[in-house]
Amino acid sequence: MIQPSKVSVALEARTALSFDEAVARSRKALEAEGFGVLTEIDFAATMKKKLGVDLPPYLILGACHAPSAFKAFSAAPEVGVLLPCNVTVSVENGKTVIRAMDPASVLGLVGVPELASVGLEVRAALQRAITNAAG
Repeated sequence: MIQPSKVSVALEARTALSFDEAVARSRKALEAEGFGVLTEIDFAATMKKKLGVDLPPYLILGACHAPSAFKAFSAAPEVGVLLPCNVTVSVENGKTVIRAMDPASVLGLVGVPELASVGLEVRAALQRAITNAAG
């Protein structure tokens, strides 16, 4: 089940899938919803390299739904600092967790009324993607 996080900036799904399976399924589910993955950050590897800290797997996928990003950018160019929509796949307490930023919540911070519909549309697409990825 997908639910807003405690701070209302993320949607979340927990799954019994392995980390690698969840990453692969997340990519496919995002693509099925019209997102492209523009960036990929291996957060665990970065923390190991920079700080010498061992973390469980944690991957950040920067996903972009180009038509929605263009609508948002056209209404308020400053939303570029909020793009792309980050989707994470991690292992926490032995379970695989898939999260996506909640664009409705985050775009609401900008205070531009035209962004509300974009945020809701992208939220729905991300909810479907992480639900489908989680199986």
